[in-house]
Amino acid sequence: MIPPVLDSISQRKSYTKKRTMTSQAGHGLINTARLKTSLKMAISKLKFAQDKKSALNKQLRRQLADTLRQGKETSATIRVENIIRDDIYVELLEYLELYCELLLTRISLILDPARAEIDDGLKEAAYSVIYASQYADLRELNIIKEILISRYGPELIHEVSTNEGNVIPDRIITRCKIEPPSEKLVTLYLCEIAKAYKVPYSGLQSESDPESIERDTESAEQNDTGDSTEKDNNSTEVKPAPETQGKKVDDFDSLKARFAALKGAPKS
Repeated sequence: MIPPVLDSISQRKSYTKKRTMTSQAGHGLINTARLKTSLKMAISKLKFAQDKKSALNKQLRRQLADTLRQGKETSATIRVENIIRDDIYVELLEYLELYCELLLTRISLILDPARAEIDDGLKEAAYSVIYASQYADLRELNIIKEILISRYGPELIHEVSTNEGNVIPDRIITRCKIEPPSEKLVTLYLCEIAKAYKVPYSGLQSESDPESIERDTESAEQNDTGDSTEKDNNSTEVKPAPETQGKKVDDFDSLKARFAALKGAPKS
């Protein structure tokens, strides 16, 4: 039997050995276990945050429907902005979850000591996580940010802040901004909530045909992304990457998906 004092020393050696099981690459040491754990925890917490925020938004939509039922449209117009903002925030969390999954899947590229520079296949995910970490209230994202900076050097912060190479997609930058939604988007939300809960709303009377909602949605999406992009070009903020037609369609489909969820809400 090993004496207690020797057992203690053995435990210390084992602990020291585990602490040194890191991958040396680029500018510094990478704690492999810490990076993997942080990515897995971030994915788990991002999913939980999405579910929690979505459940809360369902309650807010139900309350907003009651407000419309009482004829308080001015109050509903103001309160719906919180719902829109939360929906956009949930979308941001969804993207960050996917990026964390990508980083976890390709973690071997981060740990490869032969790769001094960040791999092109990791740039969008890494840059987006670093950029959005200040907007998403999640400790693990900041830990991942610190590890990536330790891996690739402090100049990584400069590359992210200037969006070097337009790597950070517009869908991330626009969802990180805190700007009031357009009037058309507000009206569209109120119309869909009124339809879902079968309550009166004056905005429903302005619909001339079934396609009007989709036209207004597309116009609102283009205004939101177009206006914000133009502002970025004239400011010192991060410049969004040019979006392809496919990405615009993805954002439009995302908005329609939210409305599909609204239509599936229980009627009160």
